[in-house]
Amino acid sequence: MGGNVFDKIYVDGEFVTPHGTELGDLFNPATGKVIGQVQLADEVDAELAIAAAKRALPSWSVTSREERIDALQRLQAAVAAIRNEILEAAQLEYGAPLPRNEWMADMAVNAFSDMITTLKDFDFTHKVGKATVEMVPVGVAGLITPWNCDAFFICNKLATAMAAGCTVVIKPSEMSATQTDVVTRALHEAGLPKGVFNIVTGLGHVVGTAISRHADVAAISFTGSTAVGKLIVREAAETLKRVSLELGGKSPSIILDDADLDKAVAGALQAGFVNSGQACTAGTRILVPASLLDEVLAIATAKMADFPTGDPRDAATAIGPMVSERQWERVQSYIRRGVEEGARVVAGGPDRPDGLSDGYFVRPTLFADVTNDMTIAREEIFGPVLSVITYRDDDDAVEIANDTTYGLQAYVHSSDPTRARHIASRLEAGRVLINGAQESLSPFGGFKQSGLGREYGTYGLESFLELRAVTQ
Repeated sequence: MGGNVFDKIYVDGEFVTPHGTELGDLFNPATGKVIGQVQLADEVDAELAIAAAKRALPSWSVTSREERIDALQRLQAAVAAIRNEILEAAQLEYGAPLPRNEWMADMAVNAFSDMITTLKDFDFTHKVGKATVEMVPVGVAGLITPWNCDAFFICNKLATAMAAGCTVVIKPSEMSATQTDVVTRALHEAGLPKGVFNIVTGLGHVVGTAISRHADVAAISFTGSTAVGKLIVREAAETLKRVSLELGGKSPSIILDDADLDKAVAGALQAGFVNSGQACTAGTRILVPASLLDEVLAIATAKMADFPTGDPRDAATAIGPMVSERQWERVQSYIRRGVEEGARVVAGGPDRPDGLSDGYFVRPTLFADVTNDMTIAREEIFGPVLSVITYRDDDDAVEIANDTTYGLQAYVHSSDPTRARHIASRLEAGRVLINGAQESLSPFGGFKQSGLGREYGTYGLESFLELRAVTQ
């Protein structure tokens, strides 16, 4: 077997061999071939990393705003210098299409600049009557990141926690060891004090659990599935940790009857197929007026040609492979379930696309005749599978959109800004994008079972701070 063996973790400012000896295979999802292995850390490694972060906390927690900004600038420069290496690693190990891959690499760099912008104007003290309210670091933070945007999640959570004055232990996905290695080596070059950040790659139920349960970890920031998020809450409850969770979604894309249908359908498909459908924000439920269904489906069918599946190295590819064979099988099971429950396949369907017999490729699938009680409309699929659902009027659209256990993101397409804003104000979602508009510093997180707390900007920074009121 060829490929690299990643046999180092990062603890107390040094690359060290893990105490854990178990090896995990790494795959190229575009070929299904093994490309390397990662030596997985264990509970002993987690303990050492937490101890290092705890030792570094007293000095880092009292650093000035200027010292933290300087550290963030050095981290940003280090990550920017290896942008192309991030691209290569992510393409090999994750298989995102080139535009998405470039977005992920740029976001890893921008995470530091965004937090620098936030930190420059952030007020750590407030007056409340006779009291001075001080916002102080919560302590050692455990940061647990997923596989679908490895470099960005590591950099964003690290930048935010460090800006607050916390020291951290990061547990990235074991499926992203190639990307993690590239990022870790860059972060090391920034020359931060030992123990301020530690990166320990291991299994969630081993290293993740050790971090979630440890008494010396004061806060957890987790991005991943709702099922795992619930488990982390239970594990963290014993020590009453501060917990921030960004979890799953079943985001609605509401196309209003006054929308420019050509633009709205294109936007809805783009939102649904983002990151090959492997995104918590994916707009997988497309809600359309019943009177416009045939027109919408005709436009959507034609525009499916704009989302070809193929080799992620090909600039023409819009949808890459699923990250693993397990994820491919999961998506296939949902497509079959949709057919079994009576949904109509407008495009795509089960099995691999023609000409792609290797790798974990899925046929981008568009279902019609979907009702909101069907499995494909209720559960997060995490693949390029979209459901078109009809509604009668605005009230019905809002009711359907909110009829979900999730509430992460929503999309509204309309030519009337006032009407769109009114619809947005009624949606149970942490973020609502009207005609695709976005703002990177706005808070990100979910209602209901899409999570707890918020990330990005001042709201993300506050999740790593505790309040102390001093009255004299």
